[in-house]
Amino acid sequence: MKNNAKNKGAVRLVLKTMRPYYPLILLALLFSVIQIAATLFAPVIIGRAIDYIIDENNVDFGKIAHYAYILLALIAAVMIFQWLTALCTNKAAMNTVRDLRCAAFGKLNRVPLSYIDNHSHGDLLSRVVNDTDLISDGLIQGFTQLFSGIVTVIGTIIFMVQLHLTVTLVVVLITPVSICVAYFIARATHNMFKLQQTKRGELSGLTEEVISGIKVVKAFNREESAEKEFDTVNEDLRKVGVKAMFYSALTNPGTRFVNAVVYAAVAVVGALLVIRCNNNPAVFSVGMLSCFLSYAHQYTKPFNEITGVVTELQTASAAAGRVKELLEEREETSDEGLPDLPRCDGSVKIEHVDFAYDPARPLIRDLNLNVLPGKRVAIVGPTGCGKTTLINLLMRFYDPQKGQILLSDTPVTQITRSSLRSAYGMVLQDSWIFRGTVAQNIAYGKSDATREEIIDAAKRAHIHSFVEKLENGYDTIIDDEGGSISQGEKQLLCIARILLTHPPMMILDEATSNIDTRTEQKIQSAFAAMMKGRTSFVIAHRLSTIVDADLILVMRDGNVIEQGTHDELLQAKGFYAELYNSQFS
Repeated sequence: MKNNAKNKGAVRLVLKTMRPYYPLILLALLFSVIQIAATLFAPVIIGRAIDYIIDENNVDFGKIAHYAYILLALIAAVMIFQWLTALCTNKAAMNTVRDLRCAAFGKLNRVPLSYIDNHSHGDLLSRVVNDTDLISDGLIQGFTQLFSGIVTVIGTIIFMVQLHLTVTLVVVLITPVSICVAYFIARATHNMFKLQQTKRGELSGLTEEVISGIKVVKAFNREESAEKEFDTVNEDLRKVGVKAMFYSALTNPGTRFVNAVVYAAVAVVGALLVIRCNNNPAVFSVGMLSCFLSYAHQYTKPFNEITGVVTELQTASAAAGRVKELLEEREETSDEGLPDLPRCDGSVKIEHVDFAYDPARPLIRDLNLNVLPGKRVAIVGPTGCGKTTLINLLMRFYDPQKGQILLSDTPVTQITRSSLRSAYGMVLQDSWIFRGTVAQNIAYGKSDATREEIIDAAKRAHIHSFVEKLENGYDTIIDDEGGSISQGEKQLLCIARILLTHPPMMILDEATSNIDTRTEQKIQSAFAAMMKGRTSFVIAHRLSTIVDADLILVMRDGNVIEQGTHDELLQAKGFYAELYNSQFS
């Protein structure tokens, strides 16, 4: 029952997305009906021609040519309307998949960051790209084939009844066996196809993970281990896929056997009627037998096609369910109706904040902090103490479970996220470069920046000379995975990106970790000039880089255990003094 409800929900999602393209679907169905009508009328013409030819007393080649022209016209109509049906169906399918993919990608931008952190990136990628394609191949195009099959069956029955009721009953009474076989096998295969999609997402996630960290894998000689892990998941996928395909593959041979029985029954019964009626066209003739044999084939063919699509339908249904799960995921609380930050004087207050990624493992407990405007605040402490978590809370990537954070005396939950994040310029330890020109990467935070502004930011980040040496200068195409620039150069580009925007506040999370000492000194002087008069939060493991901070927060186990200037903390001879002296011991 639960699976049926999920399947219905997934189908409703696809139908809702298809709504703007219903006219195309209706046109496809109309063209399909015309094509089927032409296909079903052809055996009648062939049967009449056969009866006319075997009547030796009334042979007229002009009449035979007349039947031939009609048959050619019907064949042409079938070809044209079959092409038009495919055109409309494919256009509707591709537009629907495009909209689904846009909706899924847009959803990823609106879900909480915790959802992205807690799900395999490869699996999310598989839902946005692969699963949406499977929906097109299965549910949308499969629906058209299903409709065509039903119309063919109904139309064939109508034509056969008009020719001879007895032979029609022979066909109709045997065929339900084929339907029963297909139904029970298809019902049994759904869970297998759903599990297959899950395993496929798991394999995509593992592949993406290994490829993104391939240098680390090679550095630690873990290629064989990675291959074994991949082989394990791949083997699981193979086993599930074999079972799913095995069960679904039983459908087609089963229905074809029933179809062969139908064809044989029509041939035997029809031949006996021809002999009994002395080939009388008014009762039953050779031409009518030819029609029935064609109709028996056409009548059973849709069952073969429909059951052949069962695999795609089951896979598409499972894929639609996975996309539906993503689209129904809880989003971040809406900013609708909230004002932008009215002003930013740089003051930050943290009042009694509790936070935990996992409720069973509290991280930050009853954190209080008051940062005055224009102060440079350094955050230090051992790994896992909550430094980066504090930054996530300031940027509102996560919301605390208790307490509140105020920016310029305004609770951050009462202003839009865009205005909050625009108040900060953020440089992370992990640099992010997208595929585009150097200029586009620097201007990412200020799309209307002039070339002069971009160059000025690059000079202040001490990367201008490097850019000038590139093949096309600031118009050189780079990407995050390319080997044309080093990790340190990527980070300098990210620093130039922030220097261009002139934000009122700054967050530097190990911003110079990938830069050599000499360049770091130049960057630190550039930062010092830019941070002058701006509230800044600096996370640093090298304590020598933050000795000039106005306030140093020492964190441990989610709490601020010490705070003060560098000299004050050294004189206190507490945890900070231990950390500082350990770097020179």
